Amino acid sequence: MQGERQAGTVGVIGLGAMGFGVAKSLLRAGFDVCAFDVRAEALTKFEALGGKACASPQDLASLCDVLIIQVVNAEQTELVLFGSEGAVTALKPGSLVISCATVAPAFIEGLEEKLRQQEIWLLDAPMSGGAAKAASGDMTLMTSGPAEAYARAEKVLPAIAGKIYRLGEKVGVGTRVKIVNQHLAGIHIAAAAEAMALGIREGADPATLFDVITHSAGNSWMFENRIPHILAGDYTPLSAVDIFVKDLGLALDTARRTKFPLPLAATAHQMFLNASAAGYGREDDSAVIKTFPGITLPASSAGTPHE
Repeated sequence: MQGERQAGTVGVIGLGAMGFGVAKSLLRAGFDVCAFDVRAEALTKFEALGGKACASPQDLASLCDVLIIQVVNAEQTELVLFGSEGAVTALKPGSLVISCATVAPAFIEGLEEKLRQQEIWLLDAPMSGGAAKAASGDMTLMTSGPAEAYARAEKVLPAIAGKIYRLGEKVGVGTRVKIVNQHLAGIHIAAAAEAMALGIREGADPATLFDVITHSAGNSWMFENRIPHILAGDYTPLSAVDIFVKDLGLALDTARRTKFPLPLAATAHQMFLNASAAGYGREDDSAVIKTFPGITLPASSAGTPHE
């Protein structure tokens, strides 16, 4: 059921696994929502839900005062804002950009400076929770930014998140906290894959091993969430191997600036790099298990862990 009609139009750029859920949650909350994505099929699916598809970030920006950017990295964020058909050319002074990509702290701080020159507010708002929580409007948001940005986001944020952390008035704090989260997430996925590979190599039944661990002290959220992908032989990407090549790289780069050691992150990063180099970069991040030698992984089944 749609919520009460909200004032104003919210724009969403990027209708991937997370972005589509964000757009869907906004529609459910009663907002008018316009969206842009490079994939025509994503826009068609969005229109079927009652949203408005736009031909470019510039077209989208002309329709909204709040713009949520849900793309993969800093390069894509820069492109959709400042490219040849970028949103900045059409955003009105006083508009708000909510940036959700996991990027380097220096990038998000520089982005605020560039947007401020255009009299546009920025909220640093990386998110966590996966596609299912994005679709249900129950994401965790790690936000930071000035009070004026929060005032403009006051009605939007509760529509897409169940937990909203206000981490400070300076853009960049949210991004740093998200990098810590990704540091742990990447290590946990790599450790889960390594543990399953060891169990399979030692002759344990994979499904039984999964059941035992999820009811034991060795369990983790990532183990419980990602190992079903392996058991089903389904590596359809919700979060890809290359995402953790990027995000663990950001963690290492951030720590390197202050000469802070991250030995576990470095090892996990090498595991994801190895998987990417082997051709699995665009597969689900659980495909890091494919690099372990001498094991037979479950074949694809009719079911899918992503449903």
